[in-house]
Amino acid sequence: MNIAQRIKDLRLSKHLTQKELAQLLNVKPTTVSGWELGRNEPSIDTLKDLARIFGVSVDYMAGATESLDRDKTTIDLEKDPVVLSYGGRPVSEEDMDVIKAILERHKNDGDVHYE
Repeated sequence: MNIAQRIKDLRLSKHLTQKELAQLLNVKPTTVSGWELGRNEPSIDTLKDLARIFGVSVDYMAGATESLDRDKTTIDLEKDPVVLSYGGRPVSEEDMDVIKAILERHKNDGDVHYE
């Protein structure tokens, strides 16, 4: 499978439109369309961003592997910029602030708060 098809398949699996993916990457929707049509390819930095958004390896994005093993990288929400999604939609900045506030409130007490 080529990069164009992988981008499209992964985008659709996350229920993202081309416009939504473009917003996450700070590119124009026509850029995403061009990738999916195979007219051009994303830069290596953009491939890294795509891999992070879709939770796959850069090798998978680039076609070096057929394995869809999801990346198990730990991300620290305090330090690392990250785009979370829920139900296939990106979590808004406002909701991220709420999530971070909840985590901050409970990070040191060691109790289980949600099951």
